[in-house]
Amino acid sequence: MGPVRYRNKNAPTTIMSSTDAPNVASTWSGPLGPPLAIPAVADVVIIGGGIVGVSTLWFLAKAGIRAVLCEKGHIAGEQSGRNWGWVRVQGRDTREIPMMQESLRIWDALEDEIGEDVGFRRGGCYFTANSEKQLEEHAAWLETAEHYGIGTRLLSADELGQHISGSAANWAGALYTATDGRAEPQKAAPAIARAAARSGATVLTSCAVRGIETSGGKVSAVVTEHGRIKTAVVLCAAGAWTSLFCGSLGINVPQLRVRGTVARTAPANRLLNGNVFDDRLGIRRREDGGYSIAHGSILEHLVTPASFRHFVRFIPALKKEFRILRLSFGREFIDEWRTPRRWSLDEPSPFEKTRVLDPQPNKRVLKAIRRNLDSLFPPLANTPIVESWAGTIESSPDVVPIIDEIDTIPGFYVATGFSGHGFGIGPGAGKAIAGMLTGKGSGIDISPLRLSRFFDGSPIRLQSSI
Repeated sequence: MGPVRYRNKNAPTTIMSSTDAPNVASTWSGPLGPPLAIPAVADVVIIGGGIVGVSTLWFLAKAGIRAVLCEKGHIAGEQSGRNWGWVRVQGRDTREIPMMQESLRIWDALEDEIGEDVGFRRGGCYFTANSEKQLEEHAAWLETAEHYGIGTRLLSADELGQHISGSAANWAGALYTATDGRAEPQKAAPAIARAAARSGATVLTSCAVRGIETSGGKVSAVVTEHGRIKTAVVLCAAGAWTSLFCGSLGINVPQLRVRGTVARTAPANRLLNGNVFDDRLGIRRREDGGYSIAHGSILEHLVTPASFRHFVRFIPALKKEFRILRLSFGREFIDEWRTPRRWSLDEPSPFEKTRVLDPQPNKRVLKAIRRNLDSLFPPLANTPIVESWAGTIESSPDVVPIIDEIDTIPGFYVATGFSGHGFGIGPGAGKAIAGMLTGKGSGIDISPLRLSRFFDGSPIRLQSSI
């Protein structure tokens, strides 16, 4: 089956079908499909084709809003197609929980509503404990779970053994939420984008937005590489690119990047049916019968000039993650140094020069993942790793999202900083953001996620981690 092409009265769009993709990397390595035409006007323009952008687009389209999404590369071509695939409420910051609970409800009904399988399954989430002390630390979250009506509980070592087989770990137990789940990243965002297109939205790939135009101080249009789209509302949901785009408009969005290395195995015997997080390994069962695997305690920060600009606001996060943080000095510093922070809208922008942010997986991390998989799950020791990749996670200083309207440019909104939590919460975030953009609300309180919390003297407190 080839690319699936949907048309509406405004413009065509090409979004790869998941059946075209034997490998995860085909989501972002296939040919680009520039639009044949772009609409002249839209009610809302969304910048960025990740899970948050396409989910917002879908909710707007269902509400009859003329919405256009512009993606410089591929739908789910960056972190939204490269993440672990976890859909969890367990362990989240309390500011995210109502949105995440709504997101789980949306995931439950998503396949029936859009008519496509996105791989969503409720298999539970386990945070394992390697000592009684760590189990007590996990238990502290039970009070939060009870407050929000989440059925989280502690499993003893014996109970955990009934859920997970083949492990050589001497676990003391685990924090467990049975209603958490997982989905397939390379399927989900493209499927939601296709559903939005069927509902009347326009999806433009290989269509970078260079900037915005204003009239009377308010948003009046976006300028893309293929022309101008008149609009009064723009949402920047550009992931790791958001800070750069906003900076070109004089808006300070504190955001740093973390590289995550991930791999998948060939199909193997089922030892677990959910998501397991250990200090040494993050692992989940895949729909294809293999496992997605990542290191449980390595965060790689790619040091760039932004690291120094935003350093003060990220001090609490650096202190919390100091033990597992790995600093990487490489070409990323030079690349960012050479990237202009302002550009003319009638010339190619940085977003056209780098269509897909495609970091290479860390070979040392891959070796550690292999070693930890073999030691924790000996039955998988002979199971080959068939693919590996890396993604760039954008983080906010308190590792929860920034969702807000920018006061200085009425009509311009930002949704970023999902800090490695964005895939699972994406549909719920899309519903909340669509309510914000239309002024109709969604019943989800997003006021704690305002951008101004980093500038108004509010303390920067972390309840969770990347």
